[in-house]
Order: sequence, then C-alpha cells, then structure tokens
Amino acid sequence: MWQDPIVAETRDLRDEYARQFNYDADAIFEDLMAKQAMHPERVVSLSPRKIKPVVTVKRIAQDG
Repeated sequence: MWQDPIVAETRDLRDEYARQFNYDADAIFEDLMAKQAMHPERVVSLSPRKIKPVVTVKRIAQDG
C-alpha cells in the first residue's frame, strides 16, 4: 500500500515527541503549555462567533 512520505514523517515525529513523555497525555499537555507560555505573541485569541438564527421555510403542499 502506498504511503504519503509527509504523513509518515509527521507520524514518526509525533511518536518521537510522545515517547519523550512515555505517552503520558498530561505530561505532553504540560510541555505544550510551557512552550506556549514562552511565546505569548504566537497565541491567537479570537472573539466568540455570533450564532446566526436558524431560518425555517414553511412549505405549502400543492395538489398536482
């Protein structure tokens, strides 16, 4: 089966990174948060989106 080399490389890098923390999701999260705190200018903060009201259309049955 064909494998995309970019996807394979990305998965290998992800596995290597996770292995550093024994695949502990909490430890990985803490590391990522620490890296984020080192560069606050790179964090994007967006305002919440406004919810658009749902518009329903009433269909009239036609005798054909």
